[in-house]
Amino acid sequence: MTSDGGILRPDLLDGRVALITGGGTNLGLQAAIELHAAGASVVIAGRRAELLEEAAARVGERCIAVPGDIREAAAAAAIVRAAVAAHGRLDLLLNNAGGQYFGPAEEITGKGWRAVWRLNVEGTRNMTSAVCEHGFGEAGGLIVNVTVSPHRGYPGLAHTGAARAAVEAFTREQAAALAPRGIAVVALALGRFDTESLRKYPPQVVRGAAASVPLQRLGAMEEYGWLVGLLTGGIGRHLSGAVVTLDGALDDWDGPWPPRGVLSEEGVVPAEERR
Repeated sequence: MTSDGGILRPDLLDGRVALITGGGTNLGLQAAIELHAAGASVVIAGRRAELLEEAAARVGERCIAVPGDIREAAAAAAIVRAAVAAHGRLDLLLNNAGGQYFGPAEEITGKGWRAVWRLNVEGTRNMTSAVCEHGFGEAGGLIVNVTVSPHRGYPGLAHTGAARAAVEAFTREQAAALAPRGIAVVALALGRFDTESLRKYPPQVVRGAAASVPLQRLGAMEEYGWLVGLLTGGIGRHLSGAVVTLDGALDDWDGPWPPRGVLSEEGVVPAEERR
C-alpha cells in the first residue's frame, strides 16, 4: 500500500494537518498515505495502538499515531488535543472509522444495532464536537464524514444503512450550523472498494461485488484518498452540506450497464428507428 503520486500535486497540501479516524487499515490508511504524499502532516487514530504505530511508519515521517476510542466523548477530545499539540493546528477531520456486519434485518439484535450506531453515528458526533471545540482555529476547517452507497437500500446491512443515513442528515445540519465559523462539512458516500478486508472473502464474492457495479470494477483505494485530497485542497469548502458519491454509478443502477438482457445478439443496445 503505497502512493504513486496519483492526481494530487506533491505540494497541494503543504502546511495542512489532517486527522483521520480508523486510519490504521484499509481506506483510512490509504487516505493517510495519499494526503501525506501531497504534503500534509497526518494524525491517524484508532483503538489498536500497535497497529497504528506500524501504519504511521508506513505513511511517513510527518505521520503520528494517537490511539483512542471515538465512541467515548472524552477519548475523542483527547485525540484532537493530541493532534493539535503535535502539529499546532488542524485543517481536516476525516471521520473514516466505521463498522458493520452482514446479516438479515430481522436477525440483527438490539445489541448489534446499538454497536453499529454507536461507532458510526456517536463516534462521528463525538469527533465533530471535539474538533470544533479543541481543534479548528479561527480559519475554520473541513470535516468529511464517510457514509455508504447505494442509498436506495443496503440488503444485509440495514443497521449501517440507517446509521449512515443519520450521518448524512447530521452532515447537512452541521454544515449550516458551523458555516459562520468557517467550518465546512461534507459527506462522502462510498460504494464497493477493493480493500484488504474484502479480499478476505472467497474470490466469487469479490467478483460478484465488482459485477454489481455499473462501472464493472471495484473502486481503488487510491481513488478514495485522491478525492479526500481534492476536498482538503479547497473544493470541499464549496461543497459544504453536500453528499459526494464515489461508487462507479452504483447509486443509479445495480449491475452492468447496459443490462445484458437488452443487448442484441451482436452485443449492442437496440435503438428504435426514428422518422
